[in-house]
This record gives sequence, structure tokens and C-alpha cells, in this order.
Amino acid sequence: MAKTNGTPGSKRGAPAAPDQLALHSVSYAGVWRGQARLTLEEFVPRAAALGYRSVMLVGKRPHLSLLDYDAPRRARLRDLLDAHGVGVSCVAAYTDFTAGADRADIPNAEMQAVHVTELSRAARDLGASVVRVFTAYERPDQLSYPEAWERCVGGIRDCARRAADFGVTIAVQNHHDLALDHEGMIELLDQVGEPNCKAAFDAWAPAIQGLSGEALAAAVRAIAPHVVHTTVADYRRRPRYRYVPGLSTYAREVDLSQAVPMGDGFVDYGTFFATLREAGFRGSIAYEICSPIRGGGSLENLDACARRFRSYMEGQISPGASGAAAPSLASA
Repeated sequence: MAKTNGTPGSKRGAPAAPDQLALHSVSYAGVWRGQARLTLEEFVPRAAALGYRSVMLVGKRPHLSLLDYDAPRRARLRDLLDAHGVGVSCVAAYTDFTAGADRADIPNAEMQAVHVTELSRAARDLGASVVRVFTAYERPDQLSYPEAWERCVGGIRDCARRAADFGVTIAVQNHHDLALDHEGMIELLDQVGEPNCKAAFDAWAPAIQGLSGEALAAAVRAIAPHVVHTTVADYRRRPRYRYVPGLSTYAREVDLSQAVPMGDGFVDYGTFFATLREAGFRGSIAYEICSPIRGGGSLENLDACARRFRSYMEGQISPGASGAAAPSLASA
């Protein structure tokens, strides 16, 4: 069975202790049209000024790329973090373990495992104890479902075994096709079978699946013993229609999910956080703006949304729930 012990982590050099609430650097990475882009050296002091004592870092360009952040530059970044009293709760790896399945001669899964291994080294250097990974997208024209699942389990197991050398936990996010639901995630963790492989379980995917209220609470109760991290964003549904020539009508298309400030969307975060709190959750909670958000991508709007998240979270997590210091929301 998948083990549910607490998160192992490195405290080497006593970095600034992160709060439970974190700001994801993807929120200022310029990843969508119109979004402002900051360097990590600009992002860290801005996060501190917004009242955050913890951040989650994008583990690729334009932020914590292994091509750009060698050991000396990581040391300088850690000095900057410590100077602003900010800890790193999580480093985000971007994986897809079925990518390149059409070219069996290219070791894509192995290359991703090496990448995650080196991100784990970087995480340790920055005082972080968690590296987030994704599972895989289905590619039915290239792999059967059992083949895709097996490749994903093997890739994540390789990551976890090597991350353990750095005192790092691999946290699997329910983001890609495989193991998107809570039961699938529990099964995945069970098959990986490594004590430092846990869940980074989010509320957005269950919301898309139609879960809210007691159905969501039941899912969270089941997965909670495995959860060490969750990433948060809120969305509203925008209906889409396509005109059908000759029939003088419109056909309904798949709804668009548009990011909105925290609390303005359809994700049942009240139930999600209440259930995590009841289960004794002590992991990190990172806010992200990873897609176009209502109000646009100016620094002013991104800052307003980051403040709104901290305000919204007041009362959603209990004092002292953090593995480090309990978050102070008064400055938000």
C-alpha cells in the first residue's frame, strides 16, 4: 500500500521557514498573452511585499531553469530569499511521461527523470523539500492505456528514488489525463510504492468532474493522508456556441474555464479546505495565475489577485496547521 507518512525534507542551512500559503512564480512568468513577466530576482521581493513568506518556483524558463541557475546562482537566489524572509515550499517540474512515445529510440522518460533529479538538487539547495510533477497525457494512437500507465508509474518511481537522495518528496499533481481522479491518484501512488512519493491534489480537476459538497468531501477524505501540497486557482464557466449554417441555430460547445479572483468561481473551495483541515493537512497551499484571468495580466491586477487569495484564505486554514510557522494574514 502507498505509505502516508509525513513529508521528508531537508532543513540544511536553516532557510527562511515557509508559511503554509505560497505564491507560485508562474503568476508572474509571462506564460499567457498579456501577462507581466518578472525574473525570479524581481519576483521574490514582490512576493514578500505582498505579504508572502513562501513561494513556489517554476522549474523551467523563464524562472528556475537548470540551464540558467547553476549552483553559484542558486546560492545567490537563496541569499535573496533569506534576505526577504521568504522560503521555498515547492519547485514545479513540468513532466509528461508518455511524451515522445512515437519515437521509442529517444529515452524521453529517462530524460525527464534526470531533469527531475536535478530539480530536486536545486530544491535542496534552496531549502525546499517538495518537487511537483505531472503524470501523462493519453496518446491512444501511440500507446494503449495500460502501456501509458506503466510508463507513467515507472517514470515517477525513478524520480522519487533519486529525489530521496536530496531529502525531497515528489508530489504528483492531478493535472494530466492519467490519475486525474482521486481513486486513480491513490492507485498510482500505491503502484509507485516509494515513501517519498505523495499527492499534490487540487480542487480544480474534481470541480471539472462535477464534484462539490459531500461528493468532494468524500474524495478529499480519501486522498488527504497522501496530500503534501495543493495548488489553487478559481474559475468560472463561460458557455460557448457555434452557429450551424442552414439550421438557423447554435450548437453548444465545451465551456471555457476562465480564471477569476479567488472566491468568484465555481470551485467548491469551502468544502475542499474544510475537509483538508479536518484531516489535519499540514502541507503547502500555492496560489497560481497560470492562464488569462479576469482583469488582465498587468502587474496591478496580478498583485490584486495575489492579495485577494490571502484575504480569502483567512479562516480556511486553522492556526498552526502549517508544518512551519502559521501564516499571518494581517499584512495582506
